This record gives sequence, C-alpha cells and structure tokens, in this order.
Amino acid sequence: MSARMKTMPYPVRIPKHLLELADLRAAEEQVDRSTALRQLLHVGAVTYVLDVLAKGRISLSKAAELLDATPLAIVEKAREHGVELGAHVDAYRAAEARERPAPHRAGKSRPPSVSGRGAPLPARRFPCSRR
Repeated sequence: MSARMKTMPYPVRIPKHLLELADLRAAEEQVDRSTALRQLLHVGAVTYVLDVLAKGRISLSKAAELLDATPLAIVEKAREHGVELGAHVDAYRAAEARERPAPHRAGKSRPPSVSGRGAPLPARRFPCSRR
C-alpha cells in the first residue's frame, strides 16, 4: 500500500545456513544481502499470514494490514498459493440444507410468506412518488 516500506533496525542472530541462502538469493536477484534477507522474511511472512487467515484466526483486513497490501491483493496471493479463503462448496451445501424450512405439517399454522395454496405471496407494488 505504501510507496516506500517503513523499516527499523532490529538486531537478530541468523543461522549460517540462512545467510548462505540469502547470499545465493542476493547473487541471483543482484541485490545486497540485507535486501535478500528482507525478501526471504517477506516470503515467510506471506506464507504465515495466509495460513492463519485460512484457519480463520485473522480477518482479511488484518492480513492486508500485516502485509501492507490491499484485501484484493491478499485474495490474489491466496489464489496464487492455492489457499482457499472462506467456506468450501460442501460447507455451503450443508448450511443451505440446515436453513431449508421443514415441510408443512397438517394442523400447524402456515408461515406468513405462504398463501393458503402453498404458493408464495405475490410481491407488493408501491406507487412511485416521482411524477
């Protein structure tokens, strides 16, 4: 979201093998070691944020905030990484089945949206106030 990322120094001990990995990335990408380390950290952060987002532990807007991106960009990143956000089709079908009204039984009052013949009531039309 921001044109230039705000950074702050933070002392950290990094295992030697990760520094070698950063050196490899720095050579491939033609950047310095610090930039390569930030890139690797960002890749890990994206993976972690998508994981906790998929588990429902954070919201889409919080994920966007943490990665300094738009919610749409997060959805696109999730798609690129094969991460499904939201319910699966099976979950929608199960919810739909739970919400489906029970069949009408004789002797019970009918819901207000159903006429005496079991058909839905016609939509009401209200006169338009514009002339």
